Amino acid sequence: MNEKTYLKWYNKVGYGSGDIAGNVVYALLSAFVMIFLTDTVGMNAGIVGTLIAVSKLFDGVSDIFFGSLIDKTHSKMGKARPWMFYGFFGCAVCLVAIFCIPADLTPTAQYAWFFIAYTLLNAGFYTANNIAYSALTALVTKNNHERVQMGSIRFMFAFGTSMLIQTITVGMVAYFGGGAAAWRTVAIIYAIVGIISNTISVFSVKELSPEELADGEVQKAPGEEEKYSLIDAFRLLVKNKYYLMICASYILMQIYSATLNMGIYYMTYVLKNANLLGVFSWAINIPMIIGLLFTPTLVAKWGGMYRLNLTGYTVGTIGRLGVLVAGYMGSVPLMLICTAVAAIGMSPLQGDMNALIATCSEYTYLTSGKRVDGTMYSCTSLGTKLGGGIGTALAGWLLAFSGYVGGAAVQSASCINMLHIMYLWMPMCFNLLITLILTRLNVERANEELRAGR
Repeated sequence: MNEKTYLKWYNKVGYGSGDIAGNVVYALLSAFVMIFLTDTVGMNAGIVGTLIAVSKLFDGVSDIFFGSLIDKTHSKMGKARPWMFYGFFGCAVCLVAIFCIPADLTPTAQYAWFFIAYTLLNAGFYTANNIAYSALTALVTKNNHERVQMGSIRFMFAFGTSMLIQTITVGMVAYFGGGAAAWRTVAIIYAIVGIISNTISVFSVKELSPEELADGEVQKAPGEEEKYSLIDAFRLLVKNKYYLMICASYILMQIYSATLNMGIYYMTYVLKNANLLGVFSWAINIPMIIGLLFTPTLVAKWGGMYRLNLTGYTVGTIGRLGVLVAGYMGSVPLMLICTAVAAIGMSPLQGDMNALIATCSEYTYLTSGKRVDGTMYSCTSLGTKLGGGIGTALAGWLLAFSGYVGGAAVQSASCINMLHIMYLWMPMCFNLLITLILTRLNVERANEELRAGR
């Protein structure tokens, strides 16, 4: 029996375009904020890394808080869409603020400016926007195939945007004259693009009514499933072992991405060509997008997400091992080939992640009787911010530890060795850890067993 369909092709594409907005923020910050702060503003990489790490202390609580608020929201726009729509305006303002640090402030004031803007962006506005955006996957359709399609389309836009930003940003900064003013102009342009794409995404879909979402499930009294506190929501999450595995995987995926985005340093000081960042971005994102195109078909053909994700990440880990070997061989072409192999292997998990979280949310419903879709999707925002923040902070600490000198034409041998560790060894290790987690992440089978036992 075929599942009921809820979405047209333009709903899925419109929804997916929302990740243009998310990635003009994420890709710009993860790839360029550190080099902007160290080489343009003149900040210390270690101090910046510490500020980013401290900022992350606010993120875990804010993710669960906003997820719980989304679950309890009732409006004409639905539960998630209001938070997604209004939240991005704050994202845009904070993004520009990070790249508008006044040059005449004292160093202490400059660090404070960055910390406040960065924390407001990540722990506040980006959290509200991103959790709501991810939660829409479970709120606009009950069809699992459509959820996989939405995730695949979403991440096509995400990786396409990331590739474009990594390819053109250095050139755009140079075109606008370089320096702080040029970075500010680029940030404003990206913020405007983000507002437009986020607005299109919000109004491209419509949330299902609570009655339609509950159709076919055990009916409860109105509002019964929402009677839980923030502490209750946290308990529901930590009792779900699959949520914890997904959250850990997502955090590692984002640390992985952040370490690759710090490749601007590797390209500049090891490969001696900063523009190679764009070339490697193509080697990552084009295969990833191709893989995402086929993910919905492969999920159906393989009978679910578990085997596909595990096989894909095994290939991805082998690919990153190839990048490591090629890097020490000094072969850029071989590095690019192995980078592409790794990316295409990693693509299924990116494409079906939202559907996987929806399945994980169903596990909580089957075991507790409570539907907490918004809270469950907090792992995407938590993973993006915590993983990206840890990755960027870690890069700052390692650069400072290695003796990196911002703006210097030549770096020390210890710094070059550290750049090899950051760009070659760390991504491979993160992929290996994710692969190990995926060996246990068979939530689809767990749900089938729970339904069979009813």
